Amino acid sequence: MIRCFRSANSRGRSFLFYTTFLTLSALKSSYLDALLENAENLVDNGKVQVEDGKPNSAEVKQLEAIYQTLNIGQQSNEDIRRMLQLSLLKVLHQDAIQANHQLTPDSLGVIIAYLLERVAQPKEKVTILDPVVGTGNLLTTVMNHLHQVTGEPVEGYGVDNDDSMLAVASVSAALQKLDVTLYHQDAVEPLTVPQVQMAVADLPIGYYPLDKNTKNYRTRAKKGHSYAHHLLIEQTINYLVPGGWAVFLVPANMFRTKETAGFVKWIQSVAHMQGLLNLPTDLFHNKAAEKSLLLLQKQGGGSRQAGKVLLGTFPTFNKQDDFRRFIGMIDQWVATNVKK
Repeated sequence: MIRCFRSANSRGRSFLFYTTFLTLSALKSSYLDALLENAENLVDNGKVQVEDGKPNSAEVKQLEAIYQTLNIGQQSNEDIRRMLQLSLLKVLHQDAIQANHQLTPDSLGVIIAYLLERVAQPKEKVTILDPVVGTGNLLTTVMNHLHQVTGEPVEGYGVDNDDSMLAVASVSAALQKLDVTLYHQDAVEPLTVPQVQMAVADLPIGYYPLDKNTKNYRTRAKKGHSYAHHLLIEQTINYLVPGGWAVFLVPANMFRTKETAGFVKWIQSVAHMQGLLNLPTDLFHNKAAEKSLLLLQKQGGGSRQAGKVLLGTFPTFNKQDDFRRFIGMIDQWVATNVKK
């Protein structure tokens, strides 16, 4: 059964909100910059960094006293991640951050982590890549879950072309004491990450504008701009070990476009399409925003195409009995179709 992470305590949330606001007032900065400064102070064991006299001595004393009360070193990884996430939600709203920078909801992160746990069945150290890591919320959710399951180290790699989002991912990983290496670059260009056993990605929807960067991609469009999510899936599969698994959040209509035939042909040449699960429609504001989970396994390494592709639609998360039955169906599919 899915292991649901416990939420951060309200005391921790309040302290993190309050100290971010105090830092904002002291530095006269954006909410995001204040959150980053606040988090970096916590990484540095609650020592407030002062530059050009800001914050002043009284503000430093106030912040450091609150940091001591928070006692970040005694919080679990999941408490820390969720405290930071909840602060980020307010920051993203206050600073009007664009939609592509929104956090992957915890409910989806837990489902993705569970799917990887069940199909990959890890027992030793795990390596995992997120090519569009953003704030790192999805990657660290999955890493924490896999560590909880195996008791073994999990090594993460994240790529993003937005330095502000990478800064958030960096302090998040540092506060959780996770082994994460981050790369500031366009993920469509050649990467320097090693091959990994698993990958996750909440893929951006839309066209990739730099056609010259796609000339070596088999999933590129024959005319005009290519779909960014097609390119990123191909790139991610390139960095999986043979038999490695990937779970992608993709547009629900992904296999109903004029590019579908070519994309499916590419998948069949390099990977096994093991599953496509639609997410509950009530998670999304409109039909155009609906997403599904695409489950791929790279060919080789003893992998094989499942006799029956995992297909279905998750029931609304509010119907717990229906949800449990659906998870049971996934477990049965794994037992029947996934090589031990």
